[in-house]
Amino acid sequence: QVQLVESGGGLVQAGGSLRLSCAASGRTFSSYAMGWFRQAPGKEREFVAAINWSGGNTYYADSVKGRFTISRDNAQNTGYLQMNSLKPEDTAVYYCYTVRGTYVYWGQGTQVTVSS
Repeated sequence: QVQLVESGGGLVQAGGSLRLSCAASGRTFSSYAMGWFRQAPGKEREFVAAINWSGGNTYYADSVKGRFTISRDNAQNTGYLQMNSLKPEDTAVYYCYTVRGTYVYWGQGTQVTVSS
């Protein structure tokens, strides 16, 4: 069983920055990839970024490439999403996830609102 808790969301002006955190329970966090999705009102959940178990490989959606940075601290069982140059279209609930076999664990989400 894995529990994920996101934090760090909030209201920010366009061009600003936020850093999201995803705290994971359990001792196996460092063995698995994790990442972030987001869901805007009336839209489907979409992929944002992912990172492999060691942090050596990262993947980004084209819409956030160059602005967002995913990272992890396995000693702290925590993943991060640094979001810079935020745009109003980045407004969404952001969810972190991790995968165990065929099962996907999700956090409860954290709201990010970017005002123009």
